[in-house]
Amino acid sequence: MMDYRRVFVPGGSYFFTVVTFERKPILKDEEAIFLLKNAFRRTQNKYPFRIDALVILPDHLHTIWTLPQNDIKYPLRWNLIKGYFTKNWMHTKSHNVSTSRIHRREKEVWQRRYWEHYISDEKDFLEHMDYIHSNPVKHGLVDDPF
Repeated sequence: MMDYRRVFVPGGSYFFTVVTFERKPILKDEEAIFLLKNAFRRTQNKYPFRIDALVILPDHLHTIWTLPQNDIKYPLRWNLIKGYFTKNWMHTKSHNVSTSRIHRREKEVWQRRYWEHYISDEKDFLEHMDYIHSNPVKHGLVDDPF
């Protein structure tokens, strides 16, 4: 099994990629977007952070966050966002969940892990911002990001 090591820099900026389970395009649903926005809002109210950029595609999202000074708890925030969304999403649709996932308290909504990258400087920030802008073009969803 791979050894996942996360970087924790207090007050740091991070680029994240979060993917739906089996890349199911659940995020194209209007209700899913509504629930996801609420999940972000609720989490920000409890544990503030700045969203510098965000793009939501049908089966994944990319975002850049900046945490408050002396704060490294982005895993807690993702846990709350994904948990709130999943709980409320599961109530809106009928879902079959495998026995092994029930035992692990997992639902078939999100991939287990997410990818994060610590933004090291202004150049790195701008490169990831460009990636967020170009991603909908790459996936054929728009012709121009602006």
